[in-house]
Amino acid sequence: VQLQASGGGLVQAEGSLRLSCAASGRTFSSYGMGWFRQAPGKEREFVAAISWGGTGTYYAGSVKGRFTISRDNAKNTVYLQMNSLKPEDTAVYYCAAARSPGTSVTIKEYAYWGQGTQVTVSS
Repeated sequence: VQLQASGGGLVQAEGSLRLSCAASGRTFSSYGMGWFRQAPGKEREFVAAISWGGTGTYYAGSVKGRFTISRDNAKNTVYLQMNSLKPEDTAVYYCAAARSPGTSVTIKEYAYWGQGTQVTVSS
């Protein structure tokens, strides 16, 4: 599976962005998908996950209520809608495909990674 993330950029605090992750290769709908982020000097952390059919989702506590993960299997794409952005959301965001079809939250559960897209939130 090849993953291509896009949609990052510079936004003011309280603004919104929508990230997209286009997948190609093996059957996209078989994989649970996730978003992670990595800020400068920090470890990569889990943000959100969605099951293969889209019925199951899971969020990190820091983004719950502000971010929404979704997927369109017909378009082989997963999305991350980010609202009420805060400066602490600034990071490189990565999409990933999991080894299982459910919601996976740890890095080791993910087999395929995109290249990352930068999100910068100014105060």
